[in-house]
Amino acid sequence: MDIRIIRSTKRRKTVQARKVGGTLEILAPAGLSDEQLQPHIRRLADRIARRDRSVDLDDCFLEERATELNRRYFNDRLKFHSIRWSHTQKKSFGSCTPSLGTIHISARLSRMPRFVLEYVIVHELAHLRERGHGKRFWSLVNRYAKTERARGYLMAAGMDDVEPIPEGDHSDTGGSVGNPHLDEGVFRQSQGSTE
Repeated sequence: MDIRIIRSTKRRKTVQARKVGGTLEILAPAGLSDEQLQPHIRRLADRIARRDRSVDLDDCFLEERATELNRRYFNDRLKFHSIRWSHTQKKSFGSCTPSLGTIHISARLSRMPRFVLEYVIVHELAHLRERGHGKRFWSLVNRYAKTERARGYLMAAGMDDVEPIPEGDHSDTGGSVGNPHLDEGVFRQSQGSTE
């Protein structure tokens, strides 16, 4: 992508970028040297590239995958109203609102292997039946053959420090037994908070 730098004496501190056709225009203060501007250009170019990639995401693809996974693993018994990509989920990979039948999937998953995306979809579909993360919930999620592989992928990628699903009796009343990064209906990236 071509880069065009537009300097202005009216601009004092901020550096902005905009895409015009195939050119990235950088709006910068006149007093900023090329060397000082380079980190800003890299950061802004990355941000615009990420935004452009996320624009191409298709909710229809998610609906097709969710419908197929519902058929395959839940005998088409789960009813959801919508499933959509979310560009605002920074700490979660997916969320489900069972009362509305809505599911949101983080756009970050679009860059991961398909089996990881499918795992998160199955995880959120399971919340339509079981709100918490108890024994019955995990028995639903574990119908997906690549559950452990996907969880391992997320751990290896440093995006999830999931504890193994503990054996034994768990309460099915909700909560996150053995999984401090999981809240009811939300699959979260662990960052030391339980939110």
